[in-house]
Amino acid sequence: MKRNRLCSSWAKVLGCVLLVVALAACRSTVRVPDAAQPTVQQASVFPDYRDVVIPPNIAPLNFQVNNPADEVVVQIKGQRGEPLVAEAETAGKLRFDSTEWRRLLTDNRGGQLSVEIFTQHEGQWLQHPAWKWTVAAEPIDSFLTYRLIEPSYELYRQLGLYERNLTNFDEHPIYENNDTFEEENNHCVNCHTPQAHGTTGRMLFHVRSKHGGTVFIEGKNIRRVDMKCDSVLGGSVYPAWHPRQPWVVFSSNKTGQAFRLNNAQKVEVVDYDSDLLFYDVQRNKLSNVFRTPAVMETFPAWAPDGSRLYYCAAPFPKFETMSDSARLSDDARQDAVLDAYREVRYNVMSVPFDARTRTFGAPRLEVDCRTMGKSGTLPRISPDGRYLLITLGDFGQFHIWHKSSDLWVKDLKTGAFYPLRAANSPEVDSYHTWSSNGRWIVFSSRRLDGNFTRPCIAYFDRNGQAHKAFLLPQEDPEHNWLRMKSYNVPELSRRPVPVSPEELRRAIYDDAAAGHAEFGK
Repeated sequence: MKRNRLCSSWAKVLGCVLLVVALAACRSTVRVPDAAQPTVQQASVFPDYRDVVIPPNIAPLNFQVNNPADEVVVQIKGQRGEPLVAEAETAGKLRFDSTEWRRLLTDNRGGQLSVEIFTQHEGQWLQHPAWKWTVAAEPIDSFLTYRLIEPSYELYRQLGLYERNLTNFDEHPIYENNDTFEEENNHCVNCHTPQAHGTTGRMLFHVRSKHGGTVFIEGKNIRRVDMKCDSVLGGSVYPAWHPRQPWVVFSSNKTGQAFRLNNAQKVEVVDYDSDLLFYDVQRNKLSNVFRTPAVMETFPAWAPDGSRLYYCAAPFPKFETMSDSARLSDDARQDAVLDAYREVRYNVMSVPFDARTRTFGAPRLEVDCRTMGKSGTLPRISPDGRYLLITLGDFGQFHIWHKSSDLWVKDLKTGAFYPLRAANSPEVDSYHTWSSNGRWIVFSSRRLDGNFTRPCIAYFDRNGQAHKAFLLPQEDPEHNWLRMKSYNVPELSRRPVPVSPEELRRAIYDDAAAGHAEFGK
């Protein structure tokens, strides 16, 4: 017995030695150049990841060095742990080992990393000025969902909803429409929304055209419901889940769309009629929150405690002067709004909500955007209930194509209202989501080329300020250029979508099983 224990102990020691040897063999053998000449010339890198705050659980921030160089070496050093040293592939691409990257971020969580770039050209090594990465103490939610769509927003024959794991580069489809195009099954999907950052297992999205309706997911249960009825304005869009209960507020919008040939803002979408709807998922009951023909309400969002509903509202005085027949005519309303679309501006409003009676109180003005000569959309409240984050543009509500669109925040405690200058860009910045801990925002931006929206991530600190935003990291840095799709409506989740694409497809195509919402409390 004694001998067996001794042998066992020696086996464990030998195993540990072999493991250490194996790990050492796996580590990079790349060396930092000994005789590099310091230069004041900054290295040209893509994406611009210089001096950003990054989550401790983010996938490697692979980037490309664009300086003329025969060789490129990068060293990332922290205050703790071993440095990460990597050599660029062809075209100056740095792809960091995921294990070494994870170790470095874990060792330096809450600290800083120094990024040093060395380039060799015609036999001369240069050492470029270093920059810093700050590793935040707070993680970002692991999953990001989005729709990938052609940038014109008019082609929906092939598009889908996708889920990306932010801790690595795994991306998989939630649902892709029209795998093999058939006219009788042609449909579109949009407005994907999880409840409570995916923690409840509830999610929804809309299907348009064939197999139309709203798809509700709860765990493994899938149900498609037609939300139209005679007592509401129309179909449901822009959903907002109550933070705890199986209740959803939608806007119901009638929209007009125009395309421009010689304008950077290629698409204009206007509301010419919109109201808010309340839907009790379990009871299958649909009711109006507002039914106001002269005011357009859209983009609902709940306070994190469920006690208040935020939304955007735009009065359109011309509707008041129209004849009754014209006011009821979709064509007349659309023409009236299209003729004056630059004059349509939305304020941010809120109403109290009584969960016991499922009723809403009197509206309250939250942000007077119209007095500023601006239009506010997409209100989102931080998880601690303190900050109201919106998109502010010059006019209208389809800010995803408005170059004037920027992110602004209102401190609901102090009343201060200000732009997030460090995160904004000269191009479109819109469609934002909070992380569950309130320390990160993800939003769509056209800052790269003015044409495609791509997700950007920014740290939001305890003083209510956003830091420099950075592009969603990709395994191949050029993927940000080469993927000719727009990322639409990014949403953060703590858990993955609980059902498969095939399960969703079966539910969507089963028209006989689809339900219809009932009107009433």
